[in-house]
Amino acid sequence: MGRTKKGDPVHGWICLDKSYEMTSTEAVSKVRRLFNAQKAGHAGTLDPLATGILPIALGEATKTVPYLMEADKVYSFTIAFGRTTDSCDAEGRVIAESDARPTREALEAAIPAYIGDIEQVPPAFSAIKIDGKRAYDLARQGVEVELKARPVEVFDLRLDAFDGETARLSLHCGKGTYVRSVARDLCADLGVCGHVSVLRREQVGAFDTRSAITLEKLGDLVHRGAQLEALLAVETALDDIPALPVTQDEASKLKQGRDLALLPRQIALVSEAQKVRREAGFDEFPDTVQAVHEGQVQALCELRAGRLYPTRILNL
Repeated sequence: MGRTKKGDPVHGWICLDKSYEMTSTEAVSKVRRLFNAQKAGHAGTLDPLATGILPIALGEATKTVPYLMEADKVYSFTIAFGRTTDSCDAEGRVIAESDARPTREALEAAIPAYIGDIEQVPPAFSAIKIDGKRAYDLARQGVEVELKARPVEVFDLRLDAFDGETARLSLHCGKGTYVRSVARDLCADLGVCGHVSVLRREQVGAFDTRSAITLEKLGDLVHRGAQLEALLAVETALDDIPALPVTQDEASKLKQGRDLALLPRQIALVSEAQKVRREAGFDEFPDTVQAVHEGQVQALCELRAGRLYPTRILNL
């Protein structure tokens, strides 16, 4: 006999508005306990000193986490001028100070260089692995960490407020972009010291502040037995993945791990949706298709040579 799973079979997403100083792992644990869920995970780590959107997957939604990891993100952040820290944020040790301050005009003139396809060196205090160890662990041990520049995509960067001592900016970017690196490099270009003093994530793919809920409000819903009101559908993370309607018989075959031969009209439908997706700039998972029956995703599949091959079965 198989081992009985602990917890309840809860499936879906929580768009958590993470609080200050809470780690992403702590947030997942707290949400899992509130729902007594069998399984939980998150899409995209958020620094403890950052607040905002942390999508948390429960149950079968954990199978869709990889697709959300590729999603665009939107941040609001504040640069405090005058001090540079080794972590590029307020948590780190001050390594340089200066009375120099940028002008609004100089800052606005520097911003366009950070929009588009750029090369960015991640901060030493990051989760990137070096010889099997996290860069931030090495940095905290005093080990000098040298990370190579990597390509990232910035769709938009704009200055929202400036008072001479601080600057508040908004960033819309692709995966792998570090806000702290943007702030660090901007300050270097301007010849000033500075660090990120406030960081908030406003959006991850289809998850944004409109559907976000704090841990306190989620706890209140649980107390009233209404926690399912905060649960978003499993397919929320798949908003850019083409969906193909299938019959009950076809859904059953896919759930058994069997592939399907598609009709010409089905192939044409998927091909058109894939074209639209490519033109929108989505390059990851180019052959992935959602097989949907009566509005519910049954399996994630790959379309190859006119046949649909199930890769992730969703038991909802």
